[in-house]
Amino acid sequence: MVGGGPAGLALALGLAGDGHEVVVLEQSPRFDRSFRGESLSPDGVWLLDRLGVLDNIVERGALVVERLEIAENGRVVMSADFADYPYAQRYPMEIPQPTLLATLAEAGAAYPGHDLRQGTKVTGLIEQDGRVTGVRYRTADGDERELRARLVVGADGRYSKTRELSGLAYDKQPLERDVVWLRMPRPDGWPRACYRIRLQGARHGLFIPTHPDDIRIGFNIPKGGLKELRKGGIEQLHRRIDEIAPELSNGLRESVTGWSGTTVLDIFTVATPQWSRPGLTLMGDAAHTLTPILGQGVNHALIDGHTLAGLLDRPLRATGRRGDELLHTAALRFQHQREQAVRISRGLQMRQEKAFTYGNQLAVAGRSTLYRVMNRSRYLQKRVLCSAYFQLQPELAR
Repeated sequence: MVGGGPAGLALALGLAGDGHEVVVLEQSPRFDRSFRGESLSPDGVWLLDRLGVLDNIVERGALVVERLEIAENGRVVMSADFADYPYAQRYPMEIPQPTLLATLAEAGAAYPGHDLRQGTKVTGLIEQDGRVTGVRYRTADGDERELRARLVVGADGRYSKTRELSGLAYDKQPLERDVVWLRMPRPDGWPRACYRIRLQGARHGLFIPTHPDDIRIGFNIPKGGLKELRKGGIEQLHRRIDEIAPELSNGLRESVTGWSGTTVLDIFTVATPQWSRPGLTLMGDAAHTLTPILGQGVNHALIDGHTLAGLLDRPLRATGRRGDELLHTAALRFQHQREQAVRISRGLQMRQEKAFTYGNQLAVAGRSTLYRVMNRSRYLQKRVLCSAYFQLQPELAR
């Protein structure tokens, strides 16, 4: 396994729990990386419960989100209450990624076949007769080593080294914007359990409640526009937030005093037509990079890991050429089972991304009208949001 993020650790937990030996090679020596995905959709929460780790995560600290709200020019045009949705797990959850990763890693470590090696960097693939049979990697001490495996899984994220080494074709589509992320304490009077999207012409901001009591803020800038933004100093950033969330002005200036408190996410999508080749398969962002809209990345990563683990159990118990054939068939089945759900999420995200870039008055008016129609039509609202948040769970009987 290349990559110890949500996808890789979910897969490792599933395989180790079924009695298989699995090695996870993770480049970062720690889990406490900043500005990583923390938003879990209700389906992701439901899956963590099925994996047996949700109670542990909640005990360590997480935040339940109850509502979604979209405002245009200071006026709410759509709001959704997740209590209205008939599913066992109906609320999204904000989980610090160090908590999520540490919990998955500890659950996997309870099984003798689970081996997580942090601080290791994959440098190449080992191939024989057109089949991937292992990887070359460098340890934290600089030692060069090889690891043989019946199946190599690339779960190493949006900038996947495994994807580059695999020779698999992919389409990388840059979007018209990047996102600047920052974090500040939640001020008094700002409700704790609500996702907020603020729109103002072609500008938008995401305001995400974050455990224990902070707000993560993401706002769009033109692609490659950080240099221009920074010309105005940190006050230019403050003014950008003032325009869409003036009630945060004082707290923002106290907590974000320099650019070191920010990070920029290069927004692009990646579509890989073929996720696998003999001996290797990609999953998570390595196979299908999504955008930050509606927090779909971590959700799909976990579902990928869980799905693939269930498909690999029988093939890994088979040996020889027959076992290799079954593994490749399982990888193909994995893509077949997952790509439609990913396609739905990507389509929804791309439509929202386009709508958020509208700048002319007519397009903005149309966008506001659409959100207001959704706000009045619970059927339409649920149809749209269920495609993002409830692809996996069975609906409860009323």
